[in-house]
Amino acid sequence: MAACSDARPIREVQLTSGSVPASGLLESDTPWIARGYLNNWPVVAKASHSDESALSYLVEFYQGRPVSAFLAEPEAKGRFFYNQDVTAFNFVQVNTQLDQVFKKLMSFSNEDANPALYVGSTQTSAWLPGFNEAHQLPFALPGALTSIWIGNQTRVAAHFDFPRNIAGCILGQRQFTLFPPEQVENLYVGPWDLTPAGQPISMVDFHEPDYAAYPKFAEAERHALIAHLQPGDVIYIPNMWWHHVESLSPINGLINFWWQETPGVYGSPTEALKHAFLSIRSLPAPQRSALKALFNHYVFAEDTAHLEHLPEHSWGRLDEVTDTLARQLRAELTNSLKR
Repeated sequence: MAACSDARPIREVQLTSGSVPASGLLESDTPWIARGYLNNWPVVAKASHSDESALSYLVEFYQGRPVSAFLAEPEAKGRFFYNQDVTAFNFVQVNTQLDQVFKKLMSFSNEDANPALYVGSTQTSAWLPGFNEAHQLPFALPGALTSIWIGNQTRVAAHFDFPRNIAGCILGQRQFTLFPPEQVENLYVGPWDLTPAGQPISMVDFHEPDYAAYPKFAEAERHALIAHLQPGDVIYIPNMWWHHVESLSPINGLINFWWQETPGVYGSPTEALKHAFLSIRSLPAPQRSALKALFNHYVFAEDTAHLEHLPEHSWGRLDEVTDTLARQLRAELTNSLKR
């Protein structure tokens, strides 16, 4: 299992299957878990009989659309990562059939020193039509993206996602190790231009942390939260929290729901960060400092006190962003980037 011996357990909330979380839980800025919340799901019931029963049930929804699978040699010890000089990855990506992946997982489950194999972030509505209708949450998450992750004993390096996330264990056991967003400087983040799955990852091997190379990781460990999930358990991960995910059983399955409160027309904040790489990071220090003050004043202000000297009708883009204003700003940005 992962390191972080100082990690504290993630708080548990009491939710029975079919109940709606109390007000505020789905907007919480700290993670939580609910034991057995998905015990009424058919796939969880199948998993209680056997791995094969659960996989056979999932195949009933599959209609043959090829999936992307990730494969790493036994030497990787389940860790999907980079090669030694960080010029490529230690795994390959292949297009295959989901039922063939399941057969391979079953054959691996009785052997030692297996390759690491998983299918990740695969939308259930497209690849398992009908699954969502049979496995619903008792509350609405407008615009949520529902995905399945399934594989053997694998490790996904600590990374963040911008949307909020509810992840439910449906098969096997998983361990989540979480860090608050401000621990970014202690997690030794890898390159942005070469990432295993879109987001930058921590370069620290949680099984064998190299404290000589990554001394500040010891401070990150002091802030770590940990959860061990069984089938039926769910975990809530707030926006931008770093999470390391380890699959502990010979076969593991997870369903997750990503959603965000802001309309899609607002775009992703990570795109704004890319723009900052382009237009701000290379400026002289005094200019970056001046822009930091402007960002704090206009973007990160907690209220409208900084605008109260102006008539409200003149606030314009300094006011709350509407759909119309969002589209206007997007058009301005698009035009400026074409120059």
